[in-house]
This record gives sequence, C-alpha cells and structure tokens, in this order.
Amino acid sequence: MAEAILITGTTGLVGYSLAQALAAQKREVVGQVRGDASRSPVRENIRWDLVRSRPVDESVLEDKKLSAVVHLAGDNVFGLWTEAKKKRIHDSRVVGTRHVAEYLAAMPAERRPKALICASAVGYYGDRADELLTESSEPGEGFLAETCVKWEIAAEAARNAGIRVVHLRLGIVLTAKGGALKSMLPAFNFGLGGKLGSGKQWFPWVAMEDVIEMILYALDHHDLSGAVNVVAPNVVTNEEFTKALGRALHRPTLAPVPAFALKMLPGDMGQEMFLASERVVPEVLQKRGFGFQFPTLEHALQHALGDR
Repeated sequence: MAEAILITGTTGLVGYSLAQALAAQKREVVGQVRGDASRSPVRENIRWDLVRSRPVDESVLEDKKLSAVVHLAGDNVFGLWTEAKKKRIHDSRVVGTRHVAEYLAAMPAERRPKALICASAVGYYGDRADELLTESSEPGEGFLAETCVKWEIAAEAARNAGIRVVHLRLGIVLTAKGGALKSMLPAFNFGLGGKLGSGKQWFPWVAMEDVIEMILYALDHHDLSGAVNVVAPNVVTNEEFTKALGRALHRPTLAPVPAFALKMLPGDMGQEMFLASERVVPEVLQKRGFGFQFPTLEHALQHALGDR
C-alpha cells in the first residue's frame, strides 16, 4: 500500500507551494478540494467540504496509507470583517480542524497517519506591544487570538488518538505571488506606500521558502510536537518593514495611513490586522538549530521581488 501525504488547502498560497516541494522530493501527495479540482497542483484529490465533516468520496484513499496530514485550509482573513465574514474565518478553521482531527482519529489504527501538521497563526498572541513572544507565551485577546486558541484545541481528537500534532503559528508570509506583500505592491510601486499608524507595532514576517522548509522539517522530525512559531528570527516594526520595502522597490514611503482610518474598518479588523503588535520569535526552531534561508528582511524582499 502506497504511503501518501494529504494536504488540505492545496489551492492556497502555502498549500500550493508545499505540494510542489513534496512532488519535487518524489513524495506522493493527495490534495483536498471542495469542488473543482482543476486548480489543485496535485493529480489525485479528495473532494471534502471540511466544515460539513466527512469527505464526499474516499475512494482515492483506498489504496493508500496516509503517513501524515498537513492541514492548511481556511478562509482568507483579508476582506471586510462583517459578522458573516468572521463566521467563515472561524468555522473554516475551528470546525474544519475538528472534523479533520475526528476523521483521522476514527481511522483504523493501522491506517491512521502518524502526524497532523496543522496551521495556526501568530494572531494567537494578540496585541502585546514590545513583549517578546515565544511558543510558551500565553494567548492574547481579540477575535483572532480567540479563534487561534479554539483552532489549536480543535485538533485534540487527533492528539488523543496518538497522532503527533504540530501547530504552525504562521507569521506574515512574504511572496510576491500572493498574500500581504502582493497586495502592498501596487501602492508602493506608485510611491504611495507608508507606515500604518505609528509604525511602531512589531511585524512578524517569514519568507515563503522558509515556511515550506519548516513544514518539511515538521514532517520529518518525529520528536517535534506542539506549537511552532513560523516566523523569521529577525522581527521588525511596521515602520522598518515599510522603509525596507521602499528601498527594495526604489520608491519613497511618505504616505502613512493614520490609525484612526484603520480603526474605522468593521469588526475590529484595522486594530487586529494592521495595528496589533506581535514581537514573535521562533524559539523552538532556533533551539533545534533550524537553518533559515532568509533570516534578514532585506534578503527576503530581494528574493521575493526578484521572483515576480
């Protein structure tokens, strides 16, 4: 019986890149899709609306043993935080993760995967000013922090079934192919970039290449479990990030966005997404000697922008 790794969220920014990296290593990958599989980068996909529990068609798994599951699916946090949007963000993470964990736990022991590598986010820590935040820090307050706490608890069924669970507390992933950096580029290219609010809030970033390497590390190191901060070791403030991106693009950064304007966004989105300060460091990976490809922001931006 062939071994395979199941990835949820293969059409997302990280999931797509991870599927490509695993394919390059000649590992067999099965993707999860809600409907049309044409956007998935892998050949075999299982149709599964995670919020509605069981897969629609499990036949693709019949001749495979899952060695691990990498659970990355979740509604994009960008977009106006209406009550309906916040419910989608919450349910896609908390309910979806619970259903994945319960499904894996219910598998016969001989077919049960050894590991569940599950996405989380640095939003877990909330707005903490200049406090240095490691994996052992307490959770913060607010919608994102509360969602992240529930998100991680939702994997409990898998842990209770003896499955090794890793929670990837992802920072802001830098790639010009999507996400936060891509959304910033139009304004910065026109010289309209600037700091957000005071700019003193900490900005926990990480290069896409290091994200993928960290997930591969989590898959292959069977003694790793629990929370892992997926961030670069050199955290910067929003003002420092703004200036670095301006230098990389050879553009001025003289158009700040005032805090009061961001605070007018619905559902506390402006405060939590753009003004919260999270000085997060990757203590677990640093203690294990993980080698970052892009530990400094300047190098990471040069690489990401050169990849456009």
